[in-house]
Amino acid sequence: MKKLFINTCSALLVMLSIAVAEVQAQEKPDSIQTLNDQDSIVNVAFGTMAKRDLLGGVSSVNVSNLLEKNYQTNTLDVISSFVGGYTGSIWGQNPLVLIDGIPRSAADIDVTEIETVTVLKGASAVVLYGSKAAKGAVLITTKRGEVKPLSIEVRANGGMYVPKSYPKYLDAVGYMTLYNEAQDNDGEAHRYSDETIYNTAEGANPYKYPDLDYYSSDYLRKVFYKTDATVEISGGDDRTQYYTNFGVSYNNDLMNYGEQSKNNDLNLRVRGNLDMELTNWLTASTSAAVRFNNEYTGRGDFWKESSEMRPNWYTRLIPVSMLDPNNEELQSIVYNSNNLIDGDYLLGGNNAVQTNAFADMLAAGYIRYKTRVFQFKVSATADLSGITEGLSFSNAFAIDYNNYYSEAYKLPYATYNPVWSNMNGQDMIIGLNKYGDDGNATNEYVGDSKYKQTITFYSQLNYERSFNKVNNFSGNLIAWGFQYGQSVDEGHDGSDYHRVSNANLGLQLAYNYAHKYYVDFSGAILHSAQLPEGNRRAFSPTVSLGWTLSEENFLQDVSFLDHLKLNASYGKLNQDIDIAEYYMYQGYYNDDTWVNWQDGAGGGKATRSRRGTNMDLDFITRKELRVGFEAAMFDNKVALEMNYFDQETDGLLSRGENTVYPTYYERTTWNSQGQEVIDFSYLPYINFNQDKRTGIDFSASYSNKVGELEYKLGFVGMIYNSEATVRDEVYEDDYQYRAGKPLDASWGYVCEGFYTSEEDIASHANTYSLGSVAPGDLKYSDLNNDGIIDSRDQKKLGKSGSGASPFTYGLNLTLKYKNWTLFALGQGQSGAIGFKNSSYYWVYGNRKYSEEVLGRWTPQTAATATYPRLSATSNTNNYRNSTFWKYDNNRFDLRSVQVTYDFPKSMFNENSLLSQLSLYVNGQNLLTLSKERKMMEMNVGGAPYCRFYNLGVKATF
Repeated sequence: MKKLFINTCSALLVMLSIAVAEVQAQEKPDSIQTLNDQDSIVNVAFGTMAKRDLLGGVSSVNVSNLLEKNYQTNTLDVISSFVGGYTGSIWGQNPLVLIDGIPRSAADIDVTEIETVTVLKGASAVVLYGSKAAKGAVLITTKRGEVKPLSIEVRANGGMYVPKSYPKYLDAVGYMTLYNEAQDNDGEAHRYSDETIYNTAEGANPYKYPDLDYYSSDYLRKVFYKTDATVEISGGDDRTQYYTNFGVSYNNDLMNYGEQSKNNDLNLRVRGNLDMELTNWLTASTSAAVRFNNEYTGRGDFWKESSEMRPNWYTRLIPVSMLDPNNEELQSIVYNSNNLIDGDYLLGGNNAVQTNAFADMLAAGYIRYKTRVFQFKVSATADLSGITEGLSFSNAFAIDYNNYYSEAYKLPYATYNPVWSNMNGQDMIIGLNKYGDDGNATNEYVGDSKYKQTITFYSQLNYERSFNKVNNFSGNLIAWGFQYGQSVDEGHDGSDYHRVSNANLGLQLAYNYAHKYYVDFSGAILHSAQLPEGNRRAFSPTVSLGWTLSEENFLQDVSFLDHLKLNASYGKLNQDIDIAEYYMYQGYYNDDTWVNWQDGAGGGKATRSRRGTNMDLDFITRKELRVGFEAAMFDNKVALEMNYFDQETDGLLSRGENTVYPTYYERTTWNSQGQEVIDFSYLPYINFNQDKRTGIDFSASYSNKVGELEYKLGFVGMIYNSEATVRDEVYEDDYQYRAGKPLDASWGYVCEGFYTSEEDIASHANTYSLGSVAPGDLKYSDLNNDGIIDSRDQKKLGKSGSGASPFTYGLNLTLKYKNWTLFALGQGQSGAIGFKNSSYYWVYGNRKYSEEVLGRWTPQTAATATYPRLSATSNTNNYRNSTFWKYDNNRFDLRSVQVTYDFPKSMFNENSLLSQLSLYVNGQNLLTLSKERKMMEMNVGGAPYCRFYNLGVKATF
């Protein structure tokens, strides 16, 4: 951590040194506008604020301007390269996302519709949103009309996705050879004969000796394509301003086989925003958006099977030409089959693989997934200055409806496993084992259906006034709430029947003197139906202070300093986000049966307690201290911002079974699958566990102009640490306690290498609890020296980075020369670990063999082995998280590079149809720098990660 902090400070000092050198070299440097302009307006909770008056914990990105130099397809994908502390989470926690002040999904909006994105990090910045925003909030604000003539902007893009890599598996010969080796290691007879391996290698009859390569060009395209087009219409006069966005996008798929060769996504969207001045004291706004997503896919889980199906497991297609022509039964099967592929093949399978992805793609049908999103908001603001100067009242109501359903066509089908014989030196099929039957269907049917409805309202009374031009007061009284209900998933516990609600009354009082000294009090009274009566209300207070030092006389002579402000806040937020369900305070019983286990006779019904009652269950609290500063220097060329945060989350739920309640309050038993289950319990949920998060987030930018070259470099990041401070736990050894360890601590065994011999095994600690071992298996340290290797020998091996890596950072660079603009951004992380524990690395039993097993341990390769011995059994010893499988999850990703050419304005005049034209070429997800790059660029069991190359044009009429 100390090293990371030093490196970060060093990077900031380098940028500062460059700025000093350039200022000294230029007597009168030119100034260019940056995103850190102190006079810019920032969207905050229930309003806007001048950037110079912000009191920290708030960062904003102008996405509309960013889109001019960086075309993107994901709404929030690049924000972490501009906002320190945001990594998809905020300070390691998942935020509430709001679009135009309404809780919505970021997936339901296109990036071309967005004006700005504001990240609210500090407790004082989110408190007015109540419980559900207690872990931070992201405000997405859409574009609106302006007072200007009618403007039509058209943007069109065409791009292609290129797979980075595919998993590398052994072919059938390699698999069978090594599987036989695995059986040798287990003392078992070979499954595959030398003849089978030889004939497979020769490739004489691929139907009898299959060798299936899932990543062949027979099934996959080299690239797939995406196109999109957007039309934006905006304008207005003093009374009415309007903005409309029409968009369509389409992409196909990598699959190029059977029905899945038609896979595609077609998305349509329309948004309209309207602002009206109804009278000289009343304004109104309305927004509506509709989105239609249509996905077509053939049946069959190709990518899942690609990581599971062994290359020789079954024959994909059975050639009719190789059936015994004199066998009437076989010829009858061909004649009556509904699925004679290309007139030449029957579908292949076997007893274990009666259906498969290839057969599904050829015969099973398709699914059309349809999503419909409707969003509507109306608001009005009344200027009440006729009553009291500076007084206004706003009211808003919104309703959203998301509906998802599928239209499906499905057919059952038969597969066959051939029985081979050799006649006159030729292979011939003399029999077919059949699995399933061909079926018929004439109609589509509705497969799955889900919905979600959200209703939101807020009313606010605002007061804002200045006295003597230096005493600036503002106050807001806000009533805000939302509620959503959704369909209940089949097999769910039923908790979705209860609508999820958030309701609170917020108050904000702020004062600043001459924009120099600031004090802000913000708080909210919350209500939660997830808690028992008597505990359903709570008050969340926050207070913030600010001091603009650059306005003080003692800093007026510091010529390079344009702006410097210190700010701090403290708050206590109450939340119910971490209370997973309703009625968790309520105990309950259920009926059960008992049996006389001695003779199996007799028995009856019993009533068992499953949970105790706790009517004192209360809110979970977030106590936060935040201290920060912001600065601008050298004619606003350098902008710096930093926040230190210290959060304590108290009252997280626990059952208290280890340290709070006696052991006889709960009894556990083991089921037939060897899983521990609760037999009965009187233990209630209680507020017990505590977490802590600390860190520093920062942002720095340097911008300048030399001749006709303008440039800007931005660097943001976060140093982050978390700790489980209190846990209900009892362990025998201190190193096993989770309390005092990071929240994302990864636990595992310490590996000492491979067992080298039976003598080595006999002299080491007993491993019976992990499974039997042999030479070539992994050897773990006996940390507690009890002579047994078991779960008590696991220790913390590192941090997983599940909330955020210990160090995360982002870079962005803009170079502009005349009409050319080059933009690039990257994101990186370090300090976290991972485990190579996917099926690609953990290969045992009948699993598919990846190329990783080529480094397996054998007596001959013991000194150079990089992989344990192979086994045809489950081998539960080797495949556990340990230092052997651990890797450092350090990486830097070049996320985007774009070159843009803006045609000279001199090309257009008042009579021209066009007023602006730009062309750009863009690449996304281009490069990963990491020691584990190959693993990080490979996706096992899913579609491959892709680079995206795009050509676009934007025209304004």
